Amino acid sequence: MAGLEAGSPLPQAAQAELLELCEVQFAHLEKLQNELLLSEPDLCDSPQEQIQNRLMVTEAELKKRQTEEPKLLAENPDVLFHAGKEEMLKLCSQLETVLSCCEAKRDKLRETKELEQKWLEEKVQVLKAVKTHVEQLQKEKENVSALSMLQDIKEKIQKMKAYQETLMECLGDILEKHIPLPQVEPEPSRRKKKSVECEITPEVVSLSEVLEALMNKALQSPHDPYVIVDNTFWPPYVEMLLRYGIAVRHQENNFKIRLGAFF
Repeated sequence: MAGLEAGSPLPQAAQAELLELCEVQFAHLEKLQNELLLSEPDLCDSPQEQIQNRLMVTEAELKKRQTEEPKLLAENPDVLFHAGKEEMLKLCSQLETVLSCCEAKRDKLRETKELEQKWLEEKVQVLKAVKTHVEQLQKEKENVSALSMLQDIKEKIQKMKAYQETLMECLGDILEKHIPLPQVEPEPSRRKKKSVECEITPEVVSLSEVLEALMNKALQSPHDPYVIVDNTFWPPYVEMLLRYGIAVRHQENNFKIRLGAFF
């Protein structure tokens, strides 16, 4: 590498030979330039023919150059050494640039690889956790016996019954507050009235009891959900239920009603 350093000057004899060779080549170039200037294009030819002629000349020149063996510009070893040294320095500079680009690309790929590896490790941990959870659920499912399932169903039924009783109590309170049970008036006061729509007997049940009877009948015997309307059903209550669609009358028997799809 010491011989390739840029500090060694070219000997005078080699410089003179190189200058003389440059003058010869320059004179040759001037001769070729003059020949090109003197050769005028044929104005009779069309542009397409001119392009074709130039192509043929270029191909002939290319074949000639391919058959010729390359010759050295100078035979002096000092000139050849300095020319080779310059080419080597230029090539080294280009290789250093390429090396720098490759190292930068390598660092970028290494960083990307580390990120992808980290992401992969996280996904593997998540997958392991999911598999462990699935295995645990399968074991728990296998350990659950029919008795525990039956007990769970019973508890749910008890909760539903308690919730139903709460709803029924709330419904009874609301009906008792807003639609109370009609009171039986004394006989003298009833006689004073000129017209009475319907007679109230002591056996009349409240509206909440009517609704409870309809709901129980619909749940206990859904194939025959009709309830017979007797003296305990106050006619205004029945008429109100029918008018608002809460109850539906039997098509063939007017003394039977059932719970309608009012919700």
